Amino acid sequence: QLQLVESGGGLVQPGGSLRLSCAASGFTLDYYAIGWFRQAPGKEREGVSCISSSGGSTKYADSVKDRLTISRDNAKKMVYLQMNSLKPEDTAVYYCAASQYSYCSGSNAPLWYNYWGQGTQVTVSS
Repeated sequence: QLQLVESGGGLVQPGGSLRLSCAASGFTLDYYAIGWFRQAPGKEREGVSCISSSGGSTKYADSVKDRLTISRDNAKKMVYLQMNSLKPEDTAVYYCAASQYSYCSGSNAPLWYNYWGQGTQVTVSS
């Protein structure tokens, strides 16, 4: 059974850092592009980053560029999202998702992805 499980969320002060992890099981991670999304209360789900199956290509939303770094370790079946210089507006539930495609879409829309984790809460507040 294909499963994605996020972890690493929590409460952090503005300017702080967190590293989110996405653990994959039940499938071969190597073939799937992986995206990170976030959803704040009352807002639509937003794609923040994507990494191709090999890790050779990455995409970031303009709102997080230069502050977030996505990476993956296919041997460990893990995908990571390093988040630095966090702002209150980064507060949201963060989700990882796997796409049947090996590459990231131009728009990084949710429809590109087939499998989703349950999410991890990130709260940025003083």
